[in-house]
Amino acid sequence: MDERIGAEAMAAIVAELAARRMTVACAESLTGGLLADAFVRVPGASQVFRGGVCAYAADAKASVLGVDADRLASTGPVDEGVALEMARGVRRMFGADVALATTGVAGPGPADGHEAGTVWVAVDSARGSRAALARFPGGREDVRRAAVRRAVDLLQGELERMR
Repeated sequence: MDERIGAEAMAAIVAELAARRMTVACAESLTGGLLADAFVRVPGASQVFRGGVCAYAADAKASVLGVDADRLASTGPVDEGVALEMARGVRRMFGADVALATTGVAGPGPADGHEAGTVWVAVDSARGSRAALARFPGGREDVRRAAVRRAVDLLQGELERMR
């Protein structure tokens, strides 16, 4: 992530959430804490960031976030429904107004029947849930950073719809 652009975008999101008196939480798989880190790097993030869960293993997605184990068994973790359930689960867990989730394959090679760079991101709020599929080029760290950017974009879109 370009630190300057990322920092500006995150500061604006944190400020908007604070102005609206809203909170956010995140559930992460392939991003492994990078999304939470993007929030907590912003001074004042404690006003809006409730917490995050890094559920890398499929069974952790089920036991911690409440993702349906049968769904995980049939689709694997790289799935729209899994991303949506992760977002819903973490929003409930932390009592947040809005939540984000990331799941996918960072690489270097394919996993769970998906090519490296295949990513699902999701957002959940009282207005409902949405997910987006993305395919990112590059190495493992490129994919992880791109997934964070895409999740932030999804949150920005959700905040615009709430205006």
